[in-house]
Amino acid sequence: MTRNALEESFDFLGYTFGSVCFRKDGTKYMSACPSRKSAARLKGKVQFILRPFEKGPWSEVCGRLNALLRGWCTYFSYGTTQIVYRAVERYVYERVRLFLVRRHKVRSRGIRRFPSEKVFGEMGVLLPRPMNQAIRRVL
Repeated sequence: MTRNALEESFDFLGYTFGSVCFRKDGTKYMSACPSRKSAARLKGKVQFILRPFEKGPWSEVCGRLNALLRGWCTYFSYGTTQIVYRAVERYVYERVRLFLVRRHKVRSRGIRRFPSEKVFGEMGVLLPRPMNQAIRRVL
């Protein structure tokens, strides 16, 4: 089946190809970005790594999480990635924070004890883009 990429988008090898409107001035351009399915698959794998009954030390859990994120971000480094990366970063932060709150038996939501600067800095969770830009956007 053939498709006209100027009129409709299509998914291929985890990417969505098609015409996209530029947010600032509304001009259209051809773009490739990670598909919703691939982002959802990544979120499912992150959820599996950070499952509540995981008893391994944080260094092992963080190592597996970083390997997953590094591989995904390396594969999906082509095209328009900023919007998907933001969503992935936000999801990873929420899941890591929830995992640490459960592990350390914190009574609150853990936002003060585990802020994004600590999670992506001290605790060693990988970010797909430079840290100073990403921390401002995650908060």
